[in-house]
Amino acid sequence: MGPLLSRLGTARVEDFTRLTTPASGGRESAVLVLLGEEPGVGPDVLVLQRAATLRNHAGQPAFPGGAADPTDADSAATALREANEEVGLDPASVTVLAELPRLWIPVSEFVVTPVLGWWHRPHPVHPREPAEVAHVARLPVAELVAPENRMQVRHPSGWIGPAFSVRGMLVWGFTAGVLAALLEMGGWARPWPGDRVVDLPPSGAAPAPSAGTDPADEMAGPLT
Repeated sequence: MGPLLSRLGTARVEDFTRLTTPASGGRESAVLVLLGEEPGVGPDVLVLQRAATLRNHAGQPAFPGGAADPTDADSAATALREANEEVGLDPASVTVLAELPRLWIPVSEFVVTPVLGWWHRPHPVHPREPAEVAHVARLPVAELVAPENRMQVRHPSGWIGPAFSVRGMLVWGFTAGVLAALLEMGGWARPWPGDRVVDLPPSGAAPAPSAGTDPADEMAGPLT
């Protein structure tokens, strides 16, 4: 955890995406990048899969989070509130470690602040609103960085970006880009075949990808 926190102290938008965050406009939001640890498993990260019926990012794996509320004190408050509403996470069980740079998601016009947290008192979580969240899982870092679980996916639009296939969940788009950057910053990343590119399955092809302006933008690309 030390190397990650040290790197985050100087992290820039460019470390996560090629997209420039607009100076104004966009809807403020936050997501919770929640790290925990299970005995015998090692560090993990909490990821949920959004319901297939949502207007934005339907069916996509994502970090818990959403749009800021006027009553939220800051981005951490937004991320913790949304995580509580989506999967029943107790805010008191989380130690907020850092806020990452604000990132732009053009497809939904969100300006997202990822909030890094440590789950010091883990407890069972589950989807509270099936219309919003279909599934939630703790994905071990050891499995995320395993070379056989890493690849790039090609969206029908031509966009190419990092992806992880872990425990039946294909993590891609914005979430995979942030994960890839954090895994490298934390010193967890392992070399993997960067030329492994697969077409995004139809179930994951809508909506449009949430990172990159170039047809082959490789946000937080592979190690070589």
